[in-house]
Amino acid sequence: MRRLTSIFAIVFAALWCVLVFTIAANSAGPTIVVDVNSGKVLEHKDAFQRWYPASLTKLMTAYVVFRQVKAGKKSMQSPVTISVNAAKAPPSKMYFKAGSQLTLDNAMKIILVKSANDVSVAIAESVAGSHAQFVAMMNAEAARLGMTDTRFINANGLPGKGQRTTARDMALLGVALKREFPQHEHYFSLEAINTGKKTYTNYNILIGRFPGANGMKTGFICASGFNQVSSATRNGKTVVSVVLGAKDQEERAVESARLLHKGLTTPGLAKPVLYSMRPYGKNRSQLVNLRSVVCTKEARKARYGGRDVEGRMKLESAYIKPLRRKARAVRVGLSGRVPPGLASGKIPVPRSRPRNIASSAEPVASTQLKPAYNVPVPKARPRL
Repeated sequence: MRRLTSIFAIVFAALWCVLVFTIAANSAGPTIVVDVNSGKVLEHKDAFQRWYPASLTKLMTAYVVFRQVKAGKKSMQSPVTISVNAAKAPPSKMYFKAGSQLTLDNAMKIILVKSANDVSVAIAESVAGSHAQFVAMMNAEAARLGMTDTRFINANGLPGKGQRTTARDMALLGVALKREFPQHEHYFSLEAINTGKKTYTNYNILIGRFPGANGMKTGFICASGFNQVSSATRNGKTVVSVVLGAKDQEERAVESARLLHKGLTTPGLAKPVLYSMRPYGKNRSQLVNLRSVVCTKEARKARYGGRDVEGRMKLESAYIKPLRRKARAVRVGLSGRVPPGLASGKIPVPRSRPRNIASSAEPVASTQLKPAYNVPVPKARPRL
């Protein structure tokens, strides 16, 4: 009898472990939602777990730019030049030729909607004089804001040794952007941009679909999974949410919408304050890498197989409404000024795309939004 009891206990324990790991594999990683005005944390999970930021990095790129503009060192009409180094950045990118110029205003719209890595590097070089100096400014601002477990190694979020953040730190950055630069919040809520030849819709599909959504940025590399920092305002209340490590764009959007709704409808009484949260989590210092989960052939097939017959995502959320119109696009483009070296052929321009694109690019969204909940699936999948 005791033996049967022991066997039953072992089997039960094994089944329980399988259930726990299955749930973990099918849910997003660290999350947090914060009231911007009070700093009250209305929900959090693994908020101090180290994670790859991916293109959430561009939120700090934007923060440094806005600080420079506020200090009078730059204006939103300052020129941004695409260097040879910037042109070599892996996708997602705009493929502007080396020597091309655009305004800082247009460059910011491009990195926050299209998440273009080449333009991010160009911004860094044009604002600080060098990419390395700009990264130093990013890390200095992170330290000043109290982002105690964040380190940046570039201006775009491409993977590399030492790049890390946490949900708590990203919430700090999101709140700082909302509080300090309300005059620039329109950059984070654009539905789409148009270059005259092509329209790019925002990877943040809550914009236009979640009532009150007004930001902020998505990110994806194989190591991080699908990340998103979101914001929304209703009845004078603004909240910021962070979702890290979702398995696909659908889960990222649905979980972000749930957190925003909770944040907008939950009182902040007796809640912990973001700035005074103490680190927790036994393995929080271990940097999570989801490549073996997110970028397998099976995982890619599951993501694209979860769409409807027209290739649109199927979002099961009571908080996300259909967009029954085309996305509103703002016009962006080059200034048309090209240094003489380019015309004479003295500035080399990359003519082939780098092969290593999959781990550094958000899955491509369609250029046109159909009247549905979601963004269509690309005809060609990026190689992962």
